[in-house]
Formats: sequence, C-alpha cells, structure tokens
Amino acid sequence: MMTTAPAPEVLLDHQGNQRATVEMGLGYEQARLGTAFHEAGHAVVAMAYGVHVVSSEVVAWFPEPGRYAVTGQTFYEFRPSMPWQFAAQCAAGTLAEVEYLLTHGLWTPQRAASCDAEHDREQAIDMLAGNGHCLGRDRVPAGGKSWGQVRGMARRRVGLLWREIRTVAHAMNEHTKLTGDQIAAMTGLTNAPLPGGAV
Repeated sequence: MMTTAPAPEVLLDHQGNQRATVEMGLGYEQARLGTAFHEAGHAVVAMAYGVHVVSSEVVAWFPEPGRYAVTGQTFYEFRPSMPWQFAAQCAAGTLAEVEYLLTHGLWTPQRAASCDAEHDREQAIDMLAGNGHCLGRDRVPAGGKSWGQVRGMARRRVGLLWREIRTVAHAMNEHTKLTGDQIAAMTGLTNAPLPGGAV
C-alpha cells in the first residue's frame, strides 16, 4: 500500500483525461477487493477470448490519514480482428465488480451504479471506431453493436468464468499485481503468445 498517489498516468484514461472518482461507502478492504474483482474480470475474460494478458493489478494508497483511494489497471493485447470480444472484456470489469457486491452482501443500487466505469466503455468505443467498427452507447448502429449487446456477451462470460475470476481477484488482492502467466497458471486458461513471439 502506498501512502502517496501513484504516477499521474495511472489515474488517466486512454485519452489522457482524469478518470472519474466515486465514493462507494465501503471500507478499505472491501473496496480493494472489489477493485481486484473488476480487474480480474477484465483479465480473465480477455484471456478466455484468446487475448494475451500482460498484467493486472490493484493500485491503492492513502492520500491523507483516514482516507484511502483505490483503482486498478490491466494490460493486454488489442486484436483488431476481435472487436466485439475486446468490447466485452471492457464491459466485464464492471459486471464482475457488481457480482462481487452481490455475493458479499454489499450490493445497493448506488454502489452498483458506482461500478459503471465509463472509461472502459469509452475506450471500447474509441478503439473499435479506430478499426472501422461501430459501438453505440445506447443504440445499435448500422452494421455494429450496442454497449448493451456487448454487456450481454460479457455477462455470459463472467457467469461461466466466475470461479476463475474469484480465484484471480483474491490472489490479486493478496499480491497486488499478477502477470498474465500467473493468471493462466492459477486458472488453467492459456495466455496466448503475442504475435511474432514478442513479450
């Protein structure tokens, strides 16, 4: 646990803007584990789709006595040939975090709404648009899909992979950062090699 904030870039979204912060009304340990579930959702669903995962981690610190802040980050390969799977793994973090709240008796409508990481949705929209695919926020664009549709894809994957997500989340909460190969070893999933064998 850090006492000072991480490097500024850790707190930025894919466009270099400050990510939104929310108050969930949880204790430090509960919030940290919830973030671990969020990042585990990204990592496990991405890996299950055959994407190379580099690492996944919880970033937590105390900006001042009695006050904590927590976020996370997951690094993986983007495959332009798998646009909807990429979007689904972006949605999987929020869904895994909400499921954590439900299974741990912490769910409230406000906390569930606070899990909705808009930066994940916006990254999916921008990355897909840059590769010729249309992902709509609240509608199905011609020739594309809506965020609701890819959330449906993600919901099914999170349900099928809940045991693996739970395993990774608890390990991440304990160790802070996991490599893709560590995640593969503990879940039995395959961490696909990067094209050309580069790491």
